[in-house]
Amino acid sequence: MSRVGKKPINISNGVKVQRTAQQVSVKGPKGELSAQVHEDIGFEIKDNQVFITRSSDAKEIRSLHGLWRALMQNMITGVTEGYSRKLELVGVGYKAEMKGKKVQLALGYSHPILFGPPEAIKIETPTPTSIVVSGIDKQLVGQVAAKIRSFRPPEPYKGKGVKYEGEHIRRKAGKAAAAGAGK
Repeated sequence: MSRVGKKPINISNGVKVQRTAQQVSVKGPKGELSAQVHEDIGFEIKDNQVFITRSSDAKEIRSLHGLWRALMQNMITGVTEGYSRKLELVGVGYKAEMKGKKVQLALGYSHPILFGPPEAIKIETPTPTSIVVSGIDKQLVGQVAAKIRSFRPPEPYKGKGVKYEGEHIRRKAGKAAAAGAGK
């Protein structure tokens, strides 16, 4: 048995988990998530816990066992607590501001970047140099944060760009001044 897959998932109060044919849906106080399930993965709900089962011990099915346990845990956590990623803008003149539901980024280009998030994602700018991406779908929150970061990834010389909060940028030394230049 998979060490990850055999762990039960506790269902919080106010969360409802349903499985129909190849679809699993999770409803909670923050919203509803659903996903298409592989046919070799099963779910049992007993005593406010979800147990993930598998049909065989084939290598692919064993890997799906742990994957689906993690995905179910992420869905339940998402509808109860939600997820968020924080981004920091580092650089002179780099800033972000909200324009309605879209975020306008000034990242050193000749034009501002206007980014509209998907419906399920909420973007906030508590300060001009920080962005908070939040939502109930962990994968979508991470994808939107990565998209914003891709507009100007941090560069290794001065560290300018969009980076995750707490991300360590590996720095490089710049050009060393040539001692005998011009000889």
